Amino acid sequence: MLRTLVRKMAENAPKRLKTSDEVVIGTHNGHFHADEALAVHMLRTHVPAYQSARLVRTRDPAVLAECHTVVDVGGEYDPARHRYDHHQRGFTTTFPGRPTKLSSAGLVYLHFGREIVARKLGAEDRESEAVGLVWAKLYESFVEALDAHDNGIGVYDPAGLSAAGLEKRFSDGGFTLGAVVGRLNPNWNDPVPEDPAEAQAAEDARFEQASRRIGEEFDRDLDYYTRAWLPAREVVAEAYNERKQYDEQGRIVVLKRQSAPWKDHLYSLEDQAGPEAAKVLYVLYPEKPVPDAKWRIQCVPVAKDSFESRKPLPAEWRGFRDEELDAISGVPGSVFVHASGFIGGNKTFDGVLAMAKKALEA
Repeated sequence: MLRTLVRKMAENAPKRLKTSDEVVIGTHNGHFHADEALAVHMLRTHVPAYQSARLVRTRDPAVLAECHTVVDVGGEYDPARHRYDHHQRGFTTTFPGRPTKLSSAGLVYLHFGREIVARKLGAEDRESEAVGLVWAKLYESFVEALDAHDNGIGVYDPAGLSAAGLEKRFSDGGFTLGAVVGRLNPNWNDPVPEDPAEAQAAEDARFEQASRRIGEEFDRDLDYYTRAWLPAREVVAEAYNERKQYDEQGRIVVLKRQSAPWKDHLYSLEDQAGPEAAKVLYVLYPEKPVPDAKWRIQCVPVAKDSFESRKPLPAEWRGFRDEELDAISGVPGSVFVHASGFIGGNKTFDGVLAMAKKALEA
């Protein structure tokens, strides 16, 4: 009886689409990918007009034509008609300021991302600076990777890697954002229901799971960038403006109250200051927001995701702790310096500042 019901629902889908006023999102059936899984999640979870939307997975042009919105199928990119496909010949659309060709995820985010961010921030103006900052950052940190994956664009240029003779040192298990969704597709040898409607229903259930899974990751980033990353900008800007209190060239930044996500904002502030301004080498911050907290000194990396520091802590300090480090560094209250020299600690602010000033001279 269940098989018959599912079959009738599939057979009657075009009729329902013609007569119903409900909002229907269409995407393709078959093997699914992260881009359409995220596109569907963003619409149904974060855009009020789609929160009760029904999903249809098909490649039938007649069925897709009756859908309110179509993503990742149909060969059309026409936002006025809510068509968001990227597979057609000649498609070259990218996100503002980024080089990566968009997938269906990027297209939906391009047109609805500001609304999503503004709603999360409780901002009335979708064109505000704060909304724009998070909109761009969330694309670069999350959505762009899915666009690249779906369009077959690697993180590094293959020719450049080959010319440099670079090879991976170890396997990362292929665990990327795309793989989060890809692994939820059925295996090649999994049993498939003989009834076509039942088989499609099983496939659709897997897609719904995939959409929720990639959506959870997107929502975590959306929450982080609106609730933690954006408020940190003001904290870092204040510290950057006061940097010459600690070094006349401005190479030391002090986050007085507690640590905050500082790298993105620091690089942005340095860019605004221009090439004539000295680069920050060390960032100091308390381990906890309490009066007697220990302090950390962290070296600024050459790039956000780099393990190479602009100026590591002195080699002779690295790997030592406590009194032994006190004797080597000449700074009382030393706690540790990491073996790679990218971070260290002291019991007091005066002590960690002394470490920074000595490291500048090393």
